[in-house]
Amino acid sequence: MKHIARKRFGQHFLSDGAIIDAIVREIAPTPSDAMVEIGPGLAALTQPLVERLGRLTVVELDRDLAKRLREHPQLNVVESDVLKVDFTALAATLLQPEQKLRIVGNLPYNISSPILFHLLDHVAVVQDQHFMLQKEVIDRMVAKPSTSDYGRLSVMLQWRYAMDNILFVGPECFDPPPRVDSAVVRMVPHNQPAALNRKTLETLVQVAFSQRRKLLRHTLGKWLEEKQFAGPFDVQRRAEEVPVDEYVQLAQQLG
Repeated sequence: MKHIARKRFGQHFLSDGAIIDAIVREIAPTPSDAMVEIGPGLAALTQPLVERLGRLTVVELDRDLAKRLREHPQLNVVESDVLKVDFTALAATLLQPEQKLRIVGNLPYNISSPILFHLLDHVAVVQDQHFMLQKEVIDRMVAKPSTSDYGRLSVMLQWRYAMDNILFVGPECFDPPPRVDSAVVRMVPHNQPAALNRKTLETLVQVAFSQRRKLLRHTLGKWLEEKQFAGPFDVQRRAEEVPVDEYVQLAQQLG
């Protein structure tokens, strides 16, 4: 029976064989990998992955799709909202010593940022991540300072990952076609990320970009005064002019 894409789940199913092959080549799965796919849908990417892996764990919220996926003998199906999945606990059930999770997926565009932030909680058990997302979101993830795309998402993710936009995917590659361009991003956790209080970094970046057209003395400057921060930090700039490492250093100084 044909599955009708559900708008509330943001479902757009990948259907272009050449693009699927290109994504699998970029992921380069091997039989020794412990891999989790988020949102396998109609298994367009799932099947070529499992053929190379031998075994694959998938996270699927749609109960009809989860039921269908359970019929595949090589799939371990976790029927859940991905935002409720404890990937650290899941890793403990899947990983051999010295091994880390590889996570892939065509993420629902309506909740892609919350998923990326949720996965930040579990980055210690992750080897790499390959996600298809709205191209606009990936542009923000990999953006450099002093560009219009550079913002909160850029800073928070670049602190923890090296990221590359590796593949463009047009709307015609999906059924039904989305109204936006898509792309695939590769995210590799930094081996030795700067140690800091993540909540502090999140808050200061949120304050900094709350009025991005204004100089930081109007936003972050006032916030730093309230914190009685007396260290050196140039607030005569706009938020987008400050490199990631300066935000990171400020968060470290604030504890």
